[in-house]
Amino acid sequence: MTGAGYRVDTAGHTEALATLSAIVARLDHPLPMYEDIGQSLVTSTLMRFEQGRGPDGNPWPPSLRVRQHGGLTLVEREGLKRSQTANASDGGVEVGTNVIYAAIHQFGGVIQKAARQHTTYRKYDPREDELSSRFVKKSQSNFAEDVTIPAHSVRMPARPFLGLDDDDLREIVRTAEGYVAGQDADQGGVQP
Repeated sequence: MTGAGYRVDTAGHTEALATLSAIVARLDHPLPMYEDIGQSLVTSTLMRFEQGRGPDGNPWPPSLRVRQHGGLTLVEREGLKRSQTANASDGGVEVGTNVIYAAIHQFGGVIQKAARQHTTYRKYDPREDELSSRFVKKSQSNFAEDVTIPAHSVRMPARPFLGLDDDDLREIVRTAEGYVAGQDADQGGVQP
């Protein structure tokens, strides 16, 4: 090396070298850091379901069910919400779901429905000779009718639930900095 240089060796620098070695060792196996980041991102995603907002802060278009009956979009049975998981390794972390219909909600799109036969159930009042216009469960009906539902398409608007917002990015940086400094998020203290 030309110019000037300084070599750090064990003479008088054992504590600094031990700290540096611990940091390098942690960086060789960052699985705990990625697990913490993954859990944080899953929590953030679950909050989006409660708030009905995407990572960009924009509200999701309300579903027909929500417009007619109230409640929260994408959480009627909570299957999609409960399926959010993180998969961490020393190489990184993935956050998402294995629910097959997740992509249509995340990205939106058009669903093509084929024509089909269906039986509808209603109530008939013989005293009034009147057929109710409301559909009911089979067990509550006294009138059944086979109908053909024609082929049609349904446009699903995008309701993104996966992604990073500004708070997520700050939390990732905070977690990574703490990890490099020797702090575990779940313990809050410096680790040897």
